[in-house]
Amino acid sequence: MHTCEICSARVNELRRGRCWGCYSRWVDARPVGAGAKCLTCGERRRRMLKSVELFGGWPAMCFSCAGQLASIDPLPQTVLELRQVLSRERRGPDRRLGRSDTRVFQYERRVGDRRMSRDGTDLIDDDMIVEIIVEDDAAGLDFDDQTQIRDLRIM
Repeated sequence: MHTCEICSARVNELRRGRCWGCYSRWVDARPVGAGAKCLTCGERRRRMLKSVELFGGWPAMCFSCAGQLASIDPLPQTVLELRQVLSRERRGPDRRLGRSDTRVFQYERRVGDRRMSRDGTDLIDDDMIVEIIVEDDAAGLDFDDQTQIRDLRIM
């Protein structure tokens, strides 16, 4: 039995001299450096980043990639393989090659480019423009209709 240096709990296994609860809190409290970005996806917002123990170091990763990293078994051996596994790019090569298609409606969704270019938009026609003219009739103004400022009565 070992004793945790932080909470003095008696446990079978220590991690950096801490029990698993104290170690988890220590890992979550580790700050991310200024200018850091996610190792796999390039996310730069500091509030979305955390330090993760990976390949013997502490790189910054976003919460999404770190969460997916916890469920990957077996862990890829290199950072390049890790980036490929965690890639969010859906327009890359088809990853279903060699496997059966388990979708209910088996049709190809990758036909054509669904995004329009900036040059592909229609020009604005003069009939599309609606003009609204408001005439200011100063003689017909009634000051009772305007907003008035009054004292607030406190009870």
